[in-house]
Amino acid sequence: MNTIVRIATLATLTLFGALPAHAETDPPVTIDTHVDIPFNYMGEPRFDVGGNTRLLVDLGKMERGGLNAAFFVIWVPQHALDAAGYAKAVKQASQKYDGIGRMLMMYPDRIRLATTPEQLVANHKAGLLSATIEIENAYSLGHDIHRLDAAFDRGARSVGLVHVGNNDLCTSSLPDTKHGEPAMNSAGDKGISDFGRAVVHRANQLGMMVDISHASDHCVRDALKVSSTPIIASHSGARAVLDHPRNLPDDLLRAIAAKGGVIDAVAYKEFLKNDPGREAAEKKLQDAIAKQAGEKEYDSDSDDYRPEMEAGMAEIQKNYPLATLDDYVKQIRHMVKIAGIDHVGIASDFDGGGGITGWKDASETRNVTAALRKSGFSDADIAKLWGGNLLRVWGEVERHAQH
Repeated sequence: MNTIVRIATLATLTLFGALPAHAETDPPVTIDTHVDIPFNYMGEPRFDVGGNTRLLVDLGKMERGGLNAAFFVIWVPQHALDAAGYAKAVKQASQKYDGIGRMLMMYPDRIRLATTPEQLVANHKAGLLSATIEIENAYSLGHDIHRLDAAFDRGARSVGLVHVGNNDLCTSSLPDTKHGEPAMNSAGDKGISDFGRAVVHRANQLGMMVDISHASDHCVRDALKVSSTPIIASHSGARAVLDHPRNLPDDLLRAIAAKGGVIDAVAYKEFLKNDPGREAAEKKLQDAIAKQAGEKEYDSDSDDYRPEMEAGMAEIQKNYPLATLDDYVKQIRHMVKIAGIDHVGIASDFDGGGGITGWKDASETRNVTAALRKSGFSDADIAKLWGGNLLRVWGEVERHAQH
């Protein structure tokens, strides 16, 4: 670790005061860098996170589990690269910004927006939860660079370049082959586009973190070259542990670390455990629920939280158990071995498919800390993994901003 990174790490940890005095103390702060929300978030009673919901992350679960802060995600699916597709994506993103805004307005005594590392720490010290906003799939900018400034003004502090399917910024690790995109290979991996470069440059100027989770390997390499500040992978795994195109190979783990960035290890079943039987069983259940509801295809926003889905998933879990905390910690250990303890963080991908045995929702957050301690990580290490590293990078990105 170079001297600048070492000093920055120490400075970040100093924000919190003393590290935990004994093994049972919570880390100084716990930050989950990737939490999805439905499109009608806070728009109907079942998605009112001030109460007890079927969502994996609501305010009560965060408070009970000791999850202090979450990056709430402005995700949109990939549509066509045309005016109609862009307009739809912009409208869908606006729905999610509005939902987060309603949460913050309705529960200011429980959760506040954090647009700086210092604000997040101050919220925690005041006994409040923090919400930070992350864009996932910058396709939702509608191919208009000015919308990145608008997103920053609405609180977004991280921009994920792509999702499933290639977009107007770069190629995806998972091309949309169902709709004619070529399967991933070196010839089809075009990397970052001119518009993608412009978005990275403007994010650097604004003080917004650049997120390469979901990007193709070529796009990640391009983003590392283009960005003048460290980059993050807000929810990614290690390909050496499980060979999946969404996971990052060791050379990219090293490259992100070498630039001072952070890779947030994701607790997502398919990136931790290869289980085609479970995948097939889940698809069969989804098709059955969609048919029962009279839908053309399964709609995660309307169907994920149906009681029959919950019952069906419980049955699937008996036959095809999820990955466990031990599997998750194994991945974290590998990432730390390759990238270094100063360059790894934690992400759940809750309400976007995340959730494993032992960390099924935000109420079980302390189980992750316990598993890390059991695996031999020190309190200082755990403080870095749970938030210190991310706050250091965020601070560095802010210091290089030109706005």
